[in-house]
Amino acid sequence: MKKDEPPLDFPDTLEGFEYAFNEKGQLRHIKTGEPFVFNYREDLHRWNQKRYEALGEIITKYVYELLEKDCNLKKISIPEGYGVIVLNPNENYIEVEKPKIHVPSSSDSSDEPAEKRERKDKVSKETKKRRDFYEKYRNPQREKEMMQLYIRENGSPEEHAVYVWDHFIAQSAAENVFFVAHSYGGLAFVELMIQREADVKSKVTAVALTDSVHNVWHQEAGKTIREWMRENCCNWVSSSEPLDTSVESMLPDCPRVSAGTDRHELTSWKSFPSIFKFFTEASEAKTSSLKPALTRRSHRIKHEEL
Repeated sequence: MKKDEPPLDFPDTLEGFEYAFNEKGQLRHIKTGEPFVFNYREDLHRWNQKRYEALGEIITKYVYELLEKDCNLKKISIPEGYGVIVLNPNENYIEVEKPKIHVPSSSDSSDEPAEKRERKDKVSKETKKRRDFYEKYRNPQREKEMMQLYIRENGSPEEHAVYVWDHFIAQSAAENVFFVAHSYGGLAFVELMIQREADVKSKVTAVALTDSVHNVWHQEAGKTIREWMRENCCNWVSSSEPLDTSVESMLPDCPRVSAGTDRHELTSWKSFPSIFKFFTEASEAKTSSLKPALTRRSHRIKHEEL
């Protein structure tokens, strides 16, 4: 801590931070009405970062409460008691019980064939290599000294995606699954496809990526995965071009279109109207055994309609 840095003693409520959500769901300062300001104190990046994280924890709990109360979603715990919203328990889905996780004993790994252990080690090293390569894209404001808390079977975004797929999505009765994956989430989805290709293809109808940082070359996605992504995915990227304008890509995977904003953090929100249109078309196309028409400039939604 710097000599002139204030203590890292932050409030535990939104009101304590003097913030609240207005009727439009926007976070605003109670007194000034201004949006959240990251650089609350000049030249104190570490303190600002910790303040940002503390407020983020409060907002996370608030969003969980809204998802459970207003959206009737169900909160289920993953190992070590960390909650994750996974299902809408209505007539379209089955109830999912908390899975009984088998905790390998020390003898389990020794009983494995050497070839299998070697293959698992290789996969683990490759996953770590890719994760480290993209770490700088995940959160530019993250500090390196932050403590990393390992959650069993969910030690990385890639592991978490596979875990949620295996324990919740794959077990649900839903026949049409749609993904919205933002930023590093796109990389996690591609990793999920690599590990569960056949299952994903059979259950997922369409995938909307928003400013995804995936890379099919670095992640070594096979030809069949790239072909499936071209047909069933679309990436809304940060761009100053109008919403849904085609954006050139150097990667042989899904089409890229403008999200209608050059701000990375707003790409999901700005492109939601087009994403839901894309999902509707994909669902209708699946029903009629036709391929969905990807968002085109002619389908662009006017700014006044948003």
